[in-house]
Amino acid sequence: MQKFYDKPWFYKLFSLILAIVLVAFVDNTQVNVNNQSKVQETASTKQAINMALQVSVDADKYYVTGYPSKVKVTLEGSNALVTSTVNTQNFRVYIDLSKLSVGEHKVPIKVSGLPSQLSYKLSQKYTTVNIQKRKSRTMAVQIGYNKNAVARGYDIGTATVKPETVEVTGALSEVKRIDRIQAQLTVPNASSHTIRRNVMLVALDSKGRQLNVVINPSTATVTLPISVSKKTVKLKLNAANGSSKKVYSLTAKQDQVTIYGQKKALDKIKSLTLNVDLTNIKSSTTRSYRLPVPSGVAWVDPSSVDVRISVSDDDD
Repeated sequence: MQKFYDKPWFYKLFSLILAIVLVAFVDNTQVNVNNQSKVQETASTKQAINMALQVSVDADKYYVTGYPSKVKVTLEGSNALVTSTVNTQNFRVYIDLSKLSVGEHKVPIKVSGLPSQLSYKLSQKYTTVNIQKRKSRTMAVQIGYNKNAVARGYDIGTATVKPETVEVTGALSEVKRIDRIQAQLTVPNASSHTIRRNVMLVALDSKGRQLNVVINPSTATVTLPISVSKKTVKLKLNAANGSSKKVYSLTAKQDQVTIYGQKKALDKIKSLTLNVDLTNIKSSTTRSYRLPVPSGVAWVDPSSVDVRISVSDDDD
């Protein structure tokens, strides 16, 4: 028996049989994989996709409102074809208004360009549209903002907007109702620096209601200058609530202060008066007093001063 295994032809025959078995196994595995792949490709499936609703109409003559911007389409068919169609989106969902006149109409939503092997279902079969004559006009942009949000004592410059004019397009009835195109600037509370913002534009009627029109461009850059002026003035001390039996001498550590605020307000201020309260002061002392902030002034530098109060008896 041992001699039989030692024969060279035995090993050659064994290797041949092993090779045949391996080839058969690999081929069978590959067939199973291919079959499984083909089954997956041809298996039926459903998938929903939101498609933009296109409008067939003379856009130079008419303006259409009321229709949804997108419609959900559920596709059904082989997995491979559904996946390919969803990825490429090479079909149309549309409404045809080319033969309709001005007014309100209920129209069917149509689909074209889908492979014949696919079926579909729309989330809605009809939509109501309002067809109006188209109107365009150029209008100036107005700026709105809350002046009370600017910090106390700061000057508000002239607000500017770019672009200054825009083109407004819409239904004739809507465009006729436009009172103004507004760029509403949001001013943070207590703002003390120039503000520059890109804001959305809105079309408003005489009662402040927003209108359904297209504004081109839809945004504008608004700049609101906010600044503060400064001025150095003399500090005056005024004794208040002193005793008639005492003589007071007031001396401030500094005789000038700098005030910051609105230019018009500063122009009217020649000096700053500090009322020094002498209540219960019976002997010489030094006290710190907070300086007053007049109307139109944002702040005073320094905000407080030390005052030397000399007290003596009235010999008279």
